[in-house]
Amino acid sequence: MKALVINGPNLNMLGIREPGIYGSDNYETLVQICQDAADELGFDGIEVFQSNHEGQSLTVSKRHTEASTAS
Repeated sequence: MKALVINGPNLNMLGIREPGIYGSDNYETLVQICQDAADELGFDGIEVFQSNHEGQSLTVSKRHTEASTAS
């Protein structure tokens, strides 16, 4: 099974914007955490997607839903 993680607006600013509040880890660290968790849980793969535009996130979600139900 593959996993899809969709991150929304402004998560690309992790570690940049207000690190005193949100911490100094950046977005790449978050992606690595997701990849490590997927490996640990036995997923066949993971796609981590981030967009500041809701429409792009919906398009990616729909594409993955259609791909997972096609058989």
